[in-house]
Amino acid sequence: MPRPRTLLPLVPLLLLPLTACGGTADAGAKEITVYSADGLKADDGSGFYDKVFKDFTKETGIKVRYVEGGSGEIVQRLARERSNTKADVVVTLPPFVQQADGKGLLAAYRPAGSDKVADGDKDPVGKWTAVVNNYFCFIYHTKERKDGPPKTWRDLLDGRFQGKLQYSTPGVAGDGTAVLIKAMHDLGGREPAMAYLKELQKNNVGPSKSTGQLAPKVDKGELLVANGDVQMNFANMKTMPNQGIFFPAGDNGKPTTFALPYAAGLVKNAPHAENAKKFLDHLLTERAQRDVSAVGGGFSARTDVKATDPNAAALARVMKDVEVFRPDWADLDRNLASYVAAWREATGS
Repeated sequence: MPRPRTLLPLVPLLLLPLTACGGTADAGAKEITVYSADGLKADDGSGFYDKVFKDFTKETGIKVRYVEGGSGEIVQRLARERSNTKADVVVTLPPFVQQADGKGLLAAYRPAGSDKVADGDKDPVGKWTAVVNNYFCFIYHTKERKDGPPKTWRDLLDGRFQGKLQYSTPGVAGDGTAVLIKAMHDLGGREPAMAYLKELQKNNVGPSKSTGQLAPKVDKGELLVANGDVQMNFANMKTMPNQGIFFPAGDNGKPTTFALPYAAGLVKNAPHAENAKKFLDHLLTERAQRDVSAVGGGFSARTDVKATDPNAAALARVMKDVEVFRPDWADLDRNLASYVAAWREATGS
């Protein structure tokens, strides 16, 4: 999903490019800075973040400064700024939220409502909690594929996809890293997955640090296949109607995916920690969690919020008959660097 870079007139929100430098924070200021992976904000102001930020500011008077980038990229920035922390809240995908915790970049805080989040979707000591549940997927150009999406990973090796297939960069983008995770699961482990991705490289356009940049290309037919995630791609179908969601299967023909939640944490030594805690509480209110599907096209992180809006029903149809597996996040946290290195070696990236 393309991301805005200008001030929205109705929302007290300052958008900052990821390369921007901030000044010394005023600890008493009525503001917070949120570093986030992309996918929850819309160009036209209709996204989940757009509504959440507006509601939060209206209720508290606290303005939201927003910085977005790839999931790994924002964690790298947090690490660089460790001695002069500028962010108050970070929202990123696994395994990068675990990586941020492992680097000592997060402070423990259990937001109000986090007791309603499943144990597997939050850190046991309170360093992070899922705020929007989501699932990994691929997308295809529906006008070109009248017979529906490719069914299996092997289908993507077809010559018709040469120069028309692209996935975001593992180790930089959360959804790009998810390509590795799903391939290793579906294809029987690290070695078969790397052999496959080496073969797929003949069709791959090349690296992309942001998954959100790929959806517009698929919608226009510049790409026939790209990676994505259900929330982001479902939400932007309103403005990009020529993309469809699919889940490539392994040799057994069974479509699979795994949960890829947006997880939020309080940044260690946050300059506006008390304001940040209020924002984390707000994200898990019942009202905000109902907006996850109704506005954002995602899945509530709270198990007690049962969405019944039209988007929720449509999302249930998207996920029908798709097997959801659970990655070994502890292994990925320990070995992600080696998996990414193996991918680079296999693909020459």
